[in-house]
Amino acid sequence: MSAALAHLVLPPDRRQSATALQVQRGVRRLFADLGHVTIPEFSLANGRRADIIALCPAGRLTIVEIKSSVADFRADKKWPDYRDYCDRFYFAVPDSLPEGLTPDEAGLIIADGYSAAILRDPVDHVLSGARRKAVTLRFAHSAARLLHSLADPGAVREGAL
Repeated sequence: MSAALAHLVLPPDRRQSATALQVQRGVRRLFADLGHVTIPEFSLANGRRADIIALCPAGRLTIVEIKSSVADFRADKKWPDYRDYCDRFYFAVPDSLPEGLTPDEAGLIIADGYSAAILRDPVDHVLSGARRKAVTLRFAHSAARLLHSLADPGAVREGAL
């Protein structure tokens, strides 16, 4: 990393547990290795917030919901609301969670702070062209907003973004 970019680091999101942040890091590394770009904490048009959204070079969208414990998974009933905004949906969990916990139609990723592995691919759910365009535009705006906030953190504090 060049010296000019060394100060450009997003502050940690304090809503997640340390375990969830480690899983997030591993999943994002996996998707980067697969050629996808990702955004954490992505707001959807339905008001939900995806833990990670990934965009592949072909334009397919993947949402990953991170679960850090059995209690976290059992308390979450909102995950079906993400299906209308992605072609593929995964749960990502630490290796301490039992494999049979997540539903079969969802993909499964095991991750830690260094890497991740896909244990089960999800059932594909192809988005309509209009929905794909809307989500992709939201993705582009979110990415640009994040980049702007890194380059001009004062704008965030002043409410410009």
